[in-house]
Amino acid sequence: MADNFYNVLMERGFIEQSTDPEEMEGLFSQKTISAYIGFDPTAESLHVGSLVPIMALAHLQRTGHCPIALVGGGTALIGDPSGKKEMRPVLSREKIRHNAEGLKKQLARYMTLDGQQGLLLNNMDWLVPLNYIEFLRDIGRHFSVNRMLTAESVRQRLETGLSFIEFNYQLLQAYDFLHLFNHHDCLLQMGGADQWGNIVAGIDLIRRMKGGKAFGLTFPLIVTSSGEKMGKTAKGAVWLDPDKTSPYEYYQFWINTEDQDVLRFLALFTFLPLAKIRELTLKEGAEIRSAKEVLAFETTTITHGLDAAQKARETSRNLFYGQGQESEAVPLARFPREKLEKGVEVYLLLVEGGICQTRSEARRLIGQGGVSLNDSRITAFDQKISVEDLKGDSLLFKIGKKRFYKIISF
Repeated sequence: MADNFYNVLMERGFIEQSTDPEEMEGLFSQKTISAYIGFDPTAESLHVGSLVPIMALAHLQRTGHCPIALVGGGTALIGDPSGKKEMRPVLSREKIRHNAEGLKKQLARYMTLDGQQGLLLNNMDWLVPLNYIEFLRDIGRHFSVNRMLTAESVRQRLETGLSFIEFNYQLLQAYDFLHLFNHHDCLLQMGGADQWGNIVAGIDLIRRMKGGKAFGLTFPLIVTSSGEKMGKTAKGAVWLDPDKTSPYEYYQFWINTEDQDVLRFLALFTFLPLAKIRELTLKEGAEIRSAKEVLAFETTTITHGLDAAQKARETSRNLFYGQGQESEAVPLARFPREKLEKGVEVYLLLVEGGICQTRSEARRLIGQGGVSLNDSRITAFDQKISVEDLKGDSLLFKIGKKRFYKIISF
């Protein structure tokens, strides 16, 4: 018999708050449940900040229930004000459709979305055809403006300004839940902690219009032990798209997890049994790296496949243990050989090679002793790099203790 979905999420640290937890736990033991999470297509790729909801849907399917991954093509036309200090840029329908296709392909890597075991839907299909007057009459009358003003996503924006179109977002998200309840027997909506007000609004709408019982569940905001928002690096977001963040860079992100976060991240971002996770994380000191390697390998396999994970692990081991072996998995950049023949200052090379975003960042890294070239530390930001520094046709840079980049001359 499959594990109880609610208990699985609770044990693995997914749940921030939920409505009627005891009743929900019992419900998942009694019958097959459909549950949904929305993903707004504001970019053509999701990033690791979306992994908690994605993994929750995957666990839902693994425990015998039906996940609904809802691409918010319709709501993206408005923009969710939650967690935002200003209004999102308005995207064209063509851009939203393009982004939605990218999200669909990514979500399908984590679960089966074949229309039976799992559903992949786009709310553009039912939101765009809505008649505004009928919508206000049938749906809007169930919402109190006073209550909507108490929602965290609204309160945070009142000082800086909240547009009327964004203010309507809660109505549309609640309508999504009602639509899925009516057409797909969906009884649970899940989302980030900032979605609690919107989720509760949907539950209330279902009760008012259908006399039905629905449930809500939110996930905690994941921050590292150092207090930083999980998923951010010096280079920006860690994307699930291999063209935006290579499998090697993805692997390195996870293997660089802080020691105190390894147990929690193994529970949240892999499917390993909790007993195995506890066994792995009993280790301390240098041995904790083996647990980090498992975390990096498992997460990379889930997102990019076994072959990519094996290549990333091999490259990481070779570089970390100083075996001097090169690999195609290391991030690559190309640099004109004619410039190297004349000599180029290293801080400019780091920027032009895409290793650093700005010249000041490059100078700062070098000044802190955080840059090495071919195993030799760079001590001056204006040190000249030339063809004499090439090993074969490439330069291997090490940034900090664990990041490697290769620049190839052409």
